[in-house]
Amino acid sequence: MEEIVKTPGIRAIDSRTVMYGVFGDPIGHSKSPLMLNRAFEAAGINAAYAAFHIRPGTLKDAVAGIRALGYRGVNVTIPYKVEVMEYLDEIDEGARAIGAVNTIVNENGTLKGYNTDGIGYVRSLKDETGVKLNGAKVLLLGAGGAARGIVYALAKEGAARITIANRTAEKAVELAADMSAYAATEGIGTAGLDSRQLTAADIVINTTAAGMSPKVDELPMDTELLHGGILASDLVYNPRITRFLREAEAKGARIHGGLGMFIHQGAYAFEYWTGRPAPVEAMREIVERSLAE
Repeated sequence: MEEIVKTPGIRAIDSRTVMYGVFGDPIGHSKSPLMLNRAFEAAGINAAYAAFHIRPGTLKDAVAGIRALGYRGVNVTIPYKVEVMEYLDEIDEGARAIGAVNTIVNENGTLKGYNTDGIGYVRSLKDETGVKLNGAKVLLLGAGGAARGIVYALAKEGAARITIANRTAEKAVELAADMSAYAATEGIGTAGLDSRQLTAADIVINTTAAGMSPKVDELPMDTELLHGGILASDLVYNPRITRFLREAEAKGARIHGGLGMFIHQGAYAFEYWTGRPAPVEAMREIVERSLAE
């Protein structure tokens, strides 16, 4: 008889195991299965979470499979956060405002979409820095999907003004217009950044991929404009401390890395699915260990 080797942190699946997963293309790099399986284990929940490579043109069928197979919940990542909205029964107000869904909850066959990216980021920022966002003035770099969620979440926290700077100025202006119902917003081109915007900002947030491994030397802006009175935050978490954050810290700025956003967006998904507080420290520990390997 073949010997069964048990991997630490992986539990046996039985007929009562509740199933979860993540949809994306590509998906092999995802740390979500590692993190969420650890969360279920730490919480003592009989559940399993897997990554599913959803090829172009098959998302509608994959979402139907959530109902047919009785999956309790699924995360959705690039490039399907917008398209998936077409196939859901209900969409949370925040996800609708952002225009993207990254978490699906299956309530007895009714699929509801949420977006935990922005709220996950804000929870991380507040927990790890103690910053007060009500009345804050924010400079946000980038105008992609992550930026949309963060602008909405910051607006809900009472940010006084959000300036969005993007390489293509038109995209920044468009995003600012879309979010103007929730906060005072302005869109500009990154090339137009100068000391005035940085002097007026309490927080600068990089939502672009600049500095992400393997392109670790890329910068999202001219860091000579940074100063010691600002909080610099970066969504990139591989490497843990990006060049942008290193140079900001050298200017005297406080810094905040992107790992917490990844942890907390998953924690919110866990809480939507289970109705229980997420074991955040267990989730963080296993992801940190994986990144260090």
